[in-house]
Amino acid sequence: MEALTIREILEAVNGRLLGEFDDVEAVISKVETDSRTISEGALFLPLMGERFDGHAYINDALEAGAAGCFTQRERESYLPGKFYIKVDSTYRALRDLAVWYKNRFNIPVVAITGSVGKTTAKDMIAAVLSEKYNVLKTEGNKNNDIGLPLTLLRLGREHQIAVLELGINHPGEMDYLSAIAQPDVVCITNIGDSHIEAFGCRENTLKAKLEVFDHAKPGCTAVLNGDDELLRAAAAGPDISWTGSTILVGRGEGLDYRADGLESDWRSQMSCQVTTPKGDCHMDIPGLGEHMVYPTLLATAVGEKFGMTLEEIAAGVRNFAPTKMRMNILPRAEGITILDDSYNANPQSMRAAIEVLDGYTGNYKVAVLGDMFELGPLAGVLHAGVGEFLGRSHVDCLVAVGELAKSIYDAAMNSDVPQCYYFAAKEEALPQLRELAGPGTTLLVKASRGMAFETITEYLKSITKEA
Repeated sequence: MEALTIREILEAVNGRLLGEFDDVEAVISKVETDSRTISEGALFLPLMGERFDGHAYINDALEAGAAGCFTQRERESYLPGKFYIKVDSTYRALRDLAVWYKNRFNIPVVAITGSVGKTTAKDMIAAVLSEKYNVLKTEGNKNNDIGLPLTLLRLGREHQIAVLELGINHPGEMDYLSAIAQPDVVCITNIGDSHIEAFGCRENTLKAKLEVFDHAKPGCTAVLNGDDELLRAAAAGPDISWTGSTILVGRGEGLDYRADGLESDWRSQMSCQVTTPKGDCHMDIPGLGEHMVYPTLLATAVGEKFGMTLEEIAAGVRNFAPTKMRMNILPRAEGITILDDSYNANPQSMRAAIEVLDGYTGNYKVAVLGDMFELGPLAGVLHAGVGEFLGRSHVDCLVAVGELAKSIYDAAMNSDVPQCYYFAAKEEALPQLRELAGPGTTLLVKASRGMAFETITEYLKSITKEA
């Protein structure tokens, strides 16, 4: 973040100074929301929620080195040498400051959304663009109404393009995020069952995702998964809300960007032939699963949009590295492999991960699967669908963990998966996993974020040796 004066911050958030501090030319170069990890000279922003109030930690943050803070209410006392900026809402102040700060930089913004694969697409697009440009990208999964403005406050003069992931779980959120990002290019990965508890149906999910265009720049380019029936229909329908060009990518006939000849070594990478309006190119993709062609094609379309050659794009694809816990391949000794896809899960990503496990080389294949959240009344049916899908694979064993995962277990048993185990809690599953993790075994670990299945991955690493 470039240094801002207090005068500029006051202007950006329509705030006023409290207390005796009056040096409006003093500067800060970082905004932080966690009082436990505050940096010297930072501006502390106390967030509020249903169960917490960051105002309780203002003094802790200031005493730890913060130069000042936002506050929604006047204080009983003010620490000397510290500034306090009164705002109506610290939440809105974060948004207003980020938008004001972003508008100081004349660089294009690529926004990525969708039900499944947003983070992978974001990382792939950033990897490709980084072959030619200095890219600011969303770190990890900081894609919400707090993470997005904090990401934009990391902008510097060195950056040439911003690649931002936008994630929502309720109607109306995308309009808010779009107003902050103001994208020049929008990529949508697909429309699935994620957060269907809040949206009600996939059609409502589509409507919510398309709000990303509400505040897009004039002439915004839409890059859509043309194999997704809802996105394809939206691109051809009468309710188009974007004014620029539309690019469709996928494996189907007649799309603008296509992938053919998909091959996999079922160890660490795949390859395919990509056809674009400017030519053909062989792509080596450092990832597994047919779903990986979609982030590759989205990144190819974005790369060509910004004047990159196919050779530059192919090099960027080769340099792609997935975010931690996003189908990370962890080779261990004795031919054991852990497929760590534990960050999150929904029905579509579960099936994609099972397909990777199904095709993976190994003598024995174990799916360690947990609950998928925010599926509402459809939770039982959608979990059962995962169990039935397992029955159509060559997976040898299921270890289901969690209350909702009981439906995966029941359906897998009825679908003749050779071995099935069910445990209500992670701790109960660990002894069984120790027995299963023998030589030549491949273990997939996947569940929704709230299940914290990274602890299972760490356990499997602890009972196996490094390769």
